[in-house]
Amino acid sequence: MYADETSGATRRRLAARRDLREPPGAEVADYEEYTCLYDESWRDPEVRWLLSTVPSCMIFDDHDVIDDWNTSAAWQEQIRATPWWHERIVSGLMSYWVYQHLGNLSPAELAADPLYATVRAVPDGTEALRRHAAGADADPARTRWSYQRIFGRVQLLMVDTRAARVLPEGRRAMLDDGEAAWLREKVLANPSAYDHILIGSSLPWLLPPLAHDAETWNAALCGGSRGGRWARFGEKVRRAADLEHWAAFPDSFARFTELLRRAGSGPDAPATVCVLSGDVHHAYIAEPRWPDTAPGGAPESHVLQLTCSPLHNSVPRSIRWAFRFGWSGVGRSIGRLLIRHGRSEPSPVSWSRTGGPWFGNQLMTLTLRGRNSALTLVQAKSTFRNNLLVKVLERSLTRES
Repeated sequence: MYADETSGATRRRLAARRDLREPPGAEVADYEEYTCLYDESWRDPEVRWLLSTVPSCMIFDDHDVIDDWNTSAAWQEQIRATPWWHERIVSGLMSYWVYQHLGNLSPAELAADPLYATVRAVPDGTEALRRHAAGADADPARTRWSYQRIFGRVQLLMVDTRAARVLPEGRRAMLDDGEAAWLREKVLANPSAYDHILIGSSLPWLLPPLAHDAETWNAALCGGSRGGRWARFGEKVRRAADLEHWAAFPDSFARFTELLRRAGSGPDAPATVCVLSGDVHHAYIAEPRWPDTAPGGAPESHVLQLTCSPLHNSVPRSIRWAFRFGWSGVGRSIGRLLIRHGRSEPSPVSWSRTGGPWFGNQLMTLTLRGRNSALTLVQAKSTFRNNLLVKVLERSLTRES
């Protein structure tokens, strides 16, 4: 859902309800307007067919509410001062609960959900849902949007990396304490029960190294490592350049990296531990390398970052070049200079790109059988006669014993 970038058809529907010259303009303002977004996106016959036949696991990202939602405490303070924001965030969370969250829960979880029971028990559940959404915004720890699914010996954990953030400088975290504890418990509870662990994070864990180091540098500046003037400059850069991935929360990045190492360690470790992400409008594969001096040693599991944005806003050539440059040796050297300038700690792991980057509309498929795993990437191509899905990658992810 793009609540902040609406189509011409949706803008015409909004204009029939209110004056688009008043804030928030052509963006979505309330719950009814959110229903227009879902109607437009999901009524397409092919999309309706797809959602009715293929199981889906959904989790929101920023544009479900607004671009770079919950970037920083300063951003949050500024947006909350606008007269239209409260209705936007409450309506966004309400519609997400109805259209996406309910479908993520199992029948047993739905039956145990008190809000679901309340909404079903009254003729109109609007006010109950509104109170819930307002409370979730005021105190994210009151609601958990993350969830678990088990497919035989495969565990999937879908993680909320937007609403559960802690934003004040000095305490910044991608996940609040409760969310982080939930994830740690699920990942480490019974390692011998799973051949594969999948963690769905809308934001990639591993970015091109230059992008990662730039976000870590920026986080240090905003935290005051170079004084107040640099902190103000850092906040401007953070918002202008969308620096709000895992790397922009260095402590969370380090803890998440250690969690993945622990998940993949020991005699009963799963064959693979994969982080599944989108957000960055292209696709790539990245593999981390733990140093020999890492406490606990490198994991036995094959740990990977699998990134794919299937249907997306295309990126211009300049941004494509920047993504590629971020993986280069020169880009890595610039990143190290930024880390030094920000007086930041280096990353606990290094990583390299082992696939991609691929641009365009594409579909990444992960196939798991026992302890074996394989990855396929197909891209949409147009010819004079028809449209095709062309295979550009087919790779086994199973390590040799």
